[in-house]
Amino acid sequence: MRYEKLEAWKAAYALTIEVYRVTSEWPPRERYGMTAQVRRAAASVVANIAEGSAKEGPGEFRRYLDISWGSFAELCSLLHLATGLGFLDPARKTLLEPFRDRVGRLLWGLRKTMARSAKYS
Repeated sequence: MRYEKLEAWKAAYALTIEVYRVTSEWPPRERYGMTAQVRRAAASVVANIAEGSAKEGPGEFRRYLDISWGSFAELCSLLHLATGLGFLDPARKTLLEPFRDRVGRLLWGLRKTMARSAKYS
């Protein structure tokens, strides 16, 4: 399946774009620290969905979705940390939450679907 057709990929892509927008406002001193880490985690979510969809069989795809899920958890944790450190304004974080929640639901659902497919293939 083409990754561009997957709702989880579309949602992760939209979240990544928003993460890049938000982090562009962070302190320049964090360019190679927190900003880079948050951006890498967001990009990893979307990239691993795409890479996994290109692999042979549902088991391989599920493995990449697990990696994507781990990157998603890392991203969520880093956004909390960035808020605590004062880099991410709570109002801006609130704007990211619908994107984050959608990715979480869709990615979780896709992982469950692929786990069932891998079990019966």
